Formats: sequence, structure tokens, C-alpha cells
Amino acid sequence: MNAMIGRPQAAEAAPYYFTYINQVTGEDPVATVERQLEESLPLLSAISEEKSLHRYAPDKWSIRQVLNHVTDTERAFAFRVLWFARGFDTPLASYDQNIAAVGAGADAISWAAHIEEFRRVRLATISLFWNMPAEAWSRSGIASDNRVTVRALAYIIAGHLTHHLAILRDRYL
Repeated sequence: MNAMIGRPQAAEAAPYYFTYINQVTGEDPVATVERQLEESLPLLSAISEEKSLHRYAPDKWSIRQVLNHVTDTERAFAFRVLWFARGFDTPLASYDQNIAAVGAGADAISWAAHIEEFRRVRLATISLFWNMPAEAWSRSGIASDNRVTVRALAYIIAGHLTHHLAILRDRYL
């Protein structure tokens, strides 16, 4: 495993994704992803089953839906990492978070189950990163009609969680 992967350059992801990339400090997104798991589980576990159904506005997702979104999005981006890192060059389709949210039925699943699912998905992402050949980090492909590198995707995964935990703290808790 590479200790220092390096920060993605502007051409490595669509401008939109730098919203997430720029929330990650340092040059080792894998260490960030590992640290986030340790730091987020106590925060998530402190939220009660009842509180996890809270929405800060009628048209906003519940806390369960937010965590489900984070987990599903991580799965989608980790698949992109796998696809491009392994050398596939077929473009991948867009990921529509709203379709995923409707299809998930997140509010019918217990909060404890959401936390455990997030934990398991994050552990799978960490394993994928740990076993990544050095040359794979710079590979790229097309997803959502934009070129993206494997290392940019690692930063996006980390930054996406940072983004949603900040929203959780600011607007829900």
C-alpha cells in the first residue's frame, strides 16, 4: 500500500467533485478513510433509533436516508475504483442519488442496521485500497461522462463522508 498517494490535479475529476476532494487534507486518502471509520461510529451510535428518523425540513432526507445515501454512494464510487484500477475502459453510467434513495426504503430499516452496513462497506473500501497496486492509483476512466482517476475517487469517497457528517452535525444534531 502506498503511504503517499498524492493529491489529484484539476484534470483528474470533474470540477464538481472538488467540493469533496478539497475537504480532505493531506496526501493519503486511505489513512483518512480509515480514521473516518473510527471517528464516525461513536457519532452515529450516539443517535437513537427514534432520532434517526428526524428530518430538519419536510422535503429533506431523514438521518437514516442520509447514512444510506453515504453507504450507497460509497459502494458506487468503490465500484468505479475497482473498475478503473483493474484496467477496464468501458465508461460507467451516472449514479442518480435520488433514484437510489427512493429504491432503498431506508426509513424501514433500523438505525443499528444502517450503522453496521456503513461499517461493513467502509471496511470493504479500505480492503480494496490496501491491496491496490501502486500503478493503479493513476489509472482513469469515464464515469458520468467525465474522466476520473482512481486516486481522485479515493479522495471523493473520503470527502463525501466529511461533507455529510458536517451536514448531520449542523442541521440534524
